[in-house]
Amino acid sequence: MIRKSQLLCLFLCVSFIGFSQTYFLYVASESEDEVALIKFDGSQGFVDEVITVGYQATEIEGPHGLAIDPSGDFWYVTMAHGNPFGRVYKYATASNKLIAFAELGIFPASMQISPANGMLFCVNFNLHGKMEPSTVSVVDPFAMEELMQIQTGAMPHGSRISPDGLNHFSVAMMSGELFEIDVMNMEISRKLNLDRSLNSMYKESSDAVDHAAMGHVMSHETSHQDNHHSAIKPTWVSPHPDGQRVFVAANGKDMILEIDLLKWEITHTFSTGKGPYNIEITADGKTMIVSYKTEGTTAIWDLDQGRELAVIKNSREITHGISVSPDHKYAFVSVEGKGNQRGAVDIISLEKYKLIDVVEVGKQAGGIAFWKVEE
Repeated sequence: MIRKSQLLCLFLCVSFIGFSQTYFLYVASESEDEVALIKFDGSQGFVDEVITVGYQATEIEGPHGLAIDPSGDFWYVTMAHGNPFGRVYKYATASNKLIAFAELGIFPASMQISPANGMLFCVNFNLHGKMEPSTVSVVDPFAMEELMQIQTGAMPHGSRISPDGLNHFSVAMMSGELFEIDVMNMEISRKLNLDRSLNSMYKESSDAVDHAAMGHVMSHETSHQDNHHSAIKPTWVSPHPDGQRVFVAANGKDMILEIDLLKWEITHTFSTGKGPYNIEITADGKTMIVSYKTEGTTAIWDLDQGRELAVIKNSREITHGISVSPDHKYAFVSVEGKGNQRGAVDIISLEKYKLIDVVEVGKQAGGIAFWKVEE
């Protein structure tokens, strides 16, 4: 005869097993022309499949940015080192087989698809020649056709869509600007000179400011004409889930900038470790994860309190991209490695503030995108 306590134990065990989850994500290795599909069961991760990408067998084409279609049926990868232009490739998630490609601008990098109109927006980083304004490509992912290029600033990066899908945000690393594009009209609606906005914030503050420590940020006025470079060097922008603000990685000033979208100005700053590069925010809007590329670390921030909760040493010296699970339990961080060292995906528990596993992938791991969770 089975006792009630035994039935309860059996029920709890079955329930626990039923709630086990598997996480799936993709990561690109820029120096290998590979994209790896990673599986993580909550305690251990592994490479499930390696997909060779590109079309020039004798050249390294540099897979850089990754994006997942809102339907989850397709994934996209930018190939940065095309001749003369780069490309974006479309693959089916069910088979990881190539569907189609489109030619973009010079050195296409990060990208995202708007759920409002289904268009893919990709920044063309353009590493070559003079530091002059580059563009954002707008692509129809169904037809895999570039519809237009929208001119923004020098070295655009951090291509991200607002929670409602109506606005696209990017930053220009060398001209120090934040751009907002109206997704439906496909044109720039606003731009913000971040160096000037930061300077204005400190001028208006009634508190004493140590401008020496700030490096006199506004002594470096930005101008395309005289080729002066931004002191801030923004490398990433991440919209908050509340739709009222965005956060920018000020790589050149070791800080994160919070921009109020209604005021269209910097309202808060967060001092960080060396070389903040990428930013991701959990779906509940409470936690911000920042890669400190120069330090080789990843930081976890409490946004409600505006304080850094933990800094975790990564498995390699050059930290790159971040993807966060929808249940905001884990951060998946791509780490490049140096020389012939293999890249990796570091899996961090956002509950324990701890590195819990490392999955080795190809050299120079960069672009990373979360796909799905399965029970």
